[in-house]
Amino acid sequence: MSAYRNSVKIIGDVLRITDESGMGGVNLTSLLRKANLSYGRLASVAGKLVQAGLMSEQAQNGQRIYVITQQGKEYLRRYQQFAEVADSFGLGL
Repeated sequence: MSAYRNSVKIIGDVLRITDESGMGGVNLTSLLRKANLSYGRLASVAGKLVQAGLMSEQAQNGQRIYVITQQGKEYLRRYQQFAEVADSFGLGL
């Protein structure tokens, strides 16, 4: 299997990390490190997720904080279900 992640997997990873960070959210630096993405790539993905209503962006103490929304939690739950089904058939995302 390829070491590269496609856009769907990256979105799933960003939402999972944001969800695991809880209601306090995750700051940009932590999200960059945990998602293993470049700043430009993460900025693009995060912007799309905020625009789609899956995450919200807040400013706290001069930092950008990302928090998963209820809609984002639902997307993540369905994404994880689909990933499990795909894996059960030997298909990776």
